[in-house]
Amino acid sequence: MLPPSLIPAVAPPPSRPPGVGGHGQPPLIDARLRGRLWRGDSLGASADPTLPSGFAALDAELPGGGWPLRAVTELLTPQPGVLEWRLLAPALRGWWAGQALPGAAAAPPAWRARAAGPVLRSLLLINPPHTPHLPGLQALGLPPSALVWVSTATPAEALWAAEQAIKSRVAVLAWLSQARPEQIRRLQVNALGSDAPAFLVRPERALQQSSAAPLRLAVKPGDGWGLNVHLIKRRGPAHEGALVLPAVPGAVEPLLTAAKRKPLPAPAPAPSPSPAPVSPPSERADALARPVQHA
Repeated sequence: MLPPSLIPAVAPPPSRPPGVGGHGQPPLIDARLRGRLWRGDSLGASADPTLPSGFAALDAELPGGGWPLRAVTELLTPQPGVLEWRLLAPALRGWWAGQALPGAAAAPPAWRARAAGPVLRSLLLINPPHTPHLPGLQALGLPPSALVWVSTATPAEALWAAEQAIKSRVAVLAWLSQARPEQIRRLQVNALGSDAPAFLVRPERALQQSSAAPLRLAVKPGDGWGLNVHLIKRRGPAHEGALVLPAVPGAVEPLLTAAKRKPLPAPAPAPSPSPAPVSPPSERADALARPVQHA
């Protein structure tokens, strides 16, 4: 047995500060990764920039508080060419307003960081179902000089135009009725390197297909001038029910009275007519019961 003077001293284990780890303690997460961590039972808070939608109720349900700028967003509508404009017009107005203020203190950080870039970038309308009506779009607050209409002859050309536009970091609003899941995945990969909004309008039947788009919404007309928006897919818990958004076009709102802005009341059911009295059935002699007439 060695004397105590010859036993080597063993340093005690270093104390573990709270939150670093250990039994019963969660590991400490680096501050740089905290914004990119998402738990499935909570609404995602992405570190990527977002674009306010212009609807407070919708922003409260969207991860990051607005439309993502580094991802594609799918809008599923029963009739293309109508509802998407009323839903996206407030956000697109804000996007162009932010570009007009490069370096200003009032501009969001994502736009202040690119002060040396172009003052106003375009919005490409790829394969719209109807000819764009510039006076109507201008009434929504969209500058006609920044709108570019791309008409394609085949679905492959529409996909190619959407991919090139996303790579060029311009805003995209594309109507892709025949896109396949692998093609949507390719557009989503390209959108990771862009800082402009990219919206894909697809028919309702696309709901049965899988999609790589991190945000998918179904948009339907509501009562009056409202929109019923159902969040089908988002980074966060499933959304139950639908959001009712007031989406009166800016040029139409001054012309509407307070009564016209509200949905029409449901018509009262018509009173059911009183049943007619039924007379008791009368007996009729059967043809076989007639007496036989002899010649």
